[in-house]
Amino acid sequence: MSEATEDSPLWMVSRAPGLNALVAALQRHRAAMDAGAGDQRLRFSRAQLAQARAEFGEMIRHGERDLHLLAGLLSERLLGAVQRRSVVIGEVERTRERFTLAVDVTEAEVVGSTDLDLGNRVLARLAIADQRGWLRAHLVSNVVEYEALEPNAHAVFRLLTRIKAEEEIWNKVADELFELDRLVLRDKQLRHLGRYVKDVFGIKIVVGANEDAEALQQALEALRFDDAALTARGLPADDEHRTLAFIEVKDYLARESRKHSGWSAIKSVVAWSGRTFEVQVQPLSNFLHERERLTRESHASFKLTRERVRDEISARLPLFAFYRALLRWLFVDPSADPPVHEGVEVVLVD
Repeated sequence: MSEATEDSPLWMVSRAPGLNALVAALQRHRAAMDAGAGDQRLRFSRAQLAQARAEFGEMIRHGERDLHLLAGLLSERLLGAVQRRSVVIGEVERTRERFTLAVDVTEAEVVGSTDLDLGNRVLARLAIADQRGWLRAHLVSNVVEYEALEPNAHAVFRLLTRIKAEEEIWNKVADELFELDRLVLRDKQLRHLGRYVKDVFGIKIVVGANEDAEALQQALEALRFDDAALTARGLPADDEHRTLAFIEVKDYLARESRKHSGWSAIKSVVAWSGRTFEVQVQPLSNFLHERERLTRESHASFKLTRERVRDEISARLPLFAFYRALLRWLFVDPSADPPVHEGVEVVLVD
């Protein structure tokens, strides 16, 4: 398998030496096993694993910070004056009733917190009671919304950030080692589940109609941030921050290219500030339909479907199943017995 490149989420770990060293070692072992090499010995140290775990958490925190800095720049450029809110979808524990709670937040709060922490802090302000006493609620989803306060030249209604970083590290690394999203997209029976395995920091920009989405996409590809706007946020005024480098663009606006779910947007993968981000430009009617589904459906069911994809690939590729078990053992419970796979010896040292 090739080294991590800019079109892969693994590119984000290239600046984290401990995590990158672990991934590179697993890549080499997997390549050797695919090539039919003899018995393999996998040797890990507890210090190496501790460093990799710490770097992974730091990578996610820095990625979220960069995401919100980019969202702030885009909202300032495209929307002008905005109302910034943390929009939480919660679920009452006993009744499973869904609700949406929106709380105004500052840019400093957004940049200085992870989305998970911000959503839970917002939810903690809420008290729920019924005839039998107080009820707890748990977080289903949290997004940060930038809503335009007045009409703008690009017909943008709002901009939202999305983090899909809740998966544990063993699943993330196993997915990338085996290029799980490519495996799913190549498999006709699994292709419709492709949205469950993509993992990027995301920004969604909601516009009026299809023609507005197409016009905005062109504007984004030509966009340049002012040096003053970058400097105001403590960012370097260089080419890595002035423009969005478009790596991939997929147009799902046309009816013949729409996904089976009815989802419709222009979806791009861009590089900015040394990271990759997904940027969606979506018509308002489709956005409202999507939000209605999220309010009704359980986020847990989304995660379960993603796990089902992994389970189906595991059944077809025993080596993928072994690597998932190996990574979970390494990062969760290395005191237990290591997983077993024919021709592989696993050793953990101090």
